[in-house]
Amino acid sequence: MTASPSAKTGKPKLAFRPLPVPHVDVHGFWGDRADAVATRTADILYDRCVEAGMLEQIDPDRPSPGVVIPFHSPSPDEADRQGAEFTGSTVTTQMFWDSDLGKTIETAAYSLYRRKNPELEAKIDAVIDMYGKLQQEDGYLSSWYQRIQPGKRWTNLRDCHELYCAGHLIEGAVAYYQATGKRKLLDIMCRYADHIASVLGPEPGKKKGYCGHEEIELALVKLARVTGEQKYMELAKYFIDQRGQQPHYFDEEARARGADPKAYHFKTYEYSQSHIPVRDQDKVVGHAVRAMYLYSGMADIATEYGDDSLRVALDRLWDDLTTKNLYITGGLGPSAHNEGFTSDYDLPNESAYAETCAAVGLVFWASRMLGMGPNARYADMMERALYNGSISGLSLDGSLFFYENPLESRGRHVRWKWHRCPCCPPNIGRMVASIGSYFYSLADDALAVHLYGDSTARFDIAGTAVSLTQASRYPWDGAVEITLKPQAPVEFTLHLRIPAWSSSAALQVNGEAVDLGEMTSDGYAAIRRTWKKGDSVRLDLEMPIERLYANPEVRQDAGRVALSRGPLIYCVEASDNDSRLHRLTLPRTAEIEAHEAPGLLGGVVTLSATARADAGDGWQDGLYRSEPPASVETRMTAIPYFAWDNREPGEMLVWLRDG
Repeated sequence: MTASPSAKTGKPKLAFRPLPVPHVDVHGFWGDRADAVATRTADILYDRCVEAGMLEQIDPDRPSPGVVIPFHSPSPDEADRQGAEFTGSTVTTQMFWDSDLGKTIETAAYSLYRRKNPELEAKIDAVIDMYGKLQQEDGYLSSWYQRIQPGKRWTNLRDCHELYCAGHLIEGAVAYYQATGKRKLLDIMCRYADHIASVLGPEPGKKKGYCGHEEIELALVKLARVTGEQKYMELAKYFIDQRGQQPHYFDEEARARGADPKAYHFKTYEYSQSHIPVRDQDKVVGHAVRAMYLYSGMADIATEYGDDSLRVALDRLWDDLTTKNLYITGGLGPSAHNEGFTSDYDLPNESAYAETCAAVGLVFWASRMLGMGPNARYADMMERALYNGSISGLSLDGSLFFYENPLESRGRHVRWKWHRCPCCPPNIGRMVASIGSYFYSLADDALAVHLYGDSTARFDIAGTAVSLTQASRYPWDGAVEITLKPQAPVEFTLHLRIPAWSSSAALQVNGEAVDLGEMTSDGYAAIRRTWKKGDSVRLDLEMPIERLYANPEVRQDAGRVALSRGPLIYCVEASDNDSRLHRLTLPRTAEIEAHEAPGLLGGVVTLSATARADAGDGWQDGLYRSEPPASVETRMTAIPYFAWDNREPGEMLVWLRDG
């Protein structure tokens, strides 16, 4: 089922929009991961939401969890302050469960498109029916404020995730409509969005609020695009424009409910990126996931409205993130305390928080920056976060998860089935299930190819239907074959990304070599021609093995080296190496070789070299001595970082001692 016509938003002519998920089929590397989500993860997410008690919270036909006798029942103010976890004698409820169900619906939707699953579809339909029954006559819909804290809606936007939950339900509704053609949840969420617009906004008599946890902005853009209703785009723009304005809404809101604004438990509005208006911001601060969602929403609005003031701010923030505050894996947010940023160049490895959701959020942001035109500085980073910092959060079989993604482990960091705050499993699930939409984006007379790998895209351009097929073993091999099949000859520009990591690239069109230097801008080759059925493009990207070094300001990585090949960052695991990993040194003269390993971890390319390892001989009687340890040669093997902890638990290391 295709989406409805897009909203007319006055977008600039060259704005690019991602192809809808049902318009792209993925195979190969990403097809394997999408299959794992469709066959295992989607069902697991639903089952674990049920086990957590989420349906008890949303089902109006069941007794409200809020009326059971609690073991510990926080006061409303304490609940707001502590994250609103309510522990009862039979169930623990949390204010953000609507968001987890929304992401689970989204994951299921795109999984159902890929693989029929009537049982799961019936279960999701039943959840949607519950939300339909729960929705109030005025359109309001929040299981927390209807079932746990009735009478307090719209009183604490700063802490209580009201709009955040609405956003994820909206995204789930859009996905379910696109993938199945069913619009019941879409209609429910349109009613809720209309209610939100009646309460919040710049007009007289409305609250001038916005959410403490950004997300509604992204969702409203999707809702506008799928329904063609400009009013949802305007509401998204309002939330972006209003954030951080004075008088500060969160201060006024706290006083209105009789609370001290200064009692805010994080003590700073940097936590929610609401400390100053968004166009004045130039540093990534606070909660990492919130930041990524905000910048994603800003990029959407910049694209739709051609807003250069937002683009300038976004470029400042992008530079700050990528030059001072980003892990080599595309992970971000080093601190567990605020689940976010600390200070420039503070990138510890073993204690890295690097939440899966944050890397997923970076993928969202980078992909939306591409809406303003193909630019490899964004697409290269989207690829880095996709292949490393995000999918590391999901086991290869789709059943287990990481919340944190450290770059070093002594063997005690292992995947888990679920989490008290289960935001990451459905977030990585929905991203992988919708991966096709990150491959391509479409403008009025151009198609951009951002990611490479086995896939087929279907799109209309200049009134002509076109099918484009990629054949490639990417990311293991850099050869990409593209075949186009337009229904009739049609002129448009095909933009192909030339990754910065590729030391050399060669391009052919219908077998004839093309000079990349003459047609490459911002890291993309632009091929404009009248395309005919059977036209072919071949792109050959050299995939060198690289030694990567950190800025000397990153004290944790001083004297260390990391390895990459193509888009992949590598790590060493105890399973493949005889020596304790912290004893290894990689000599600068060592030759590093790539090896196909089809039987390892679902089929990967490993890197190997002769390293040196500190010997433990002679240290049995003491902790320190005046002589350095002896060293011995050892064979070192590295695997892609995304695949670690898919075997027996053990040590892992990204940054090796450099010799």
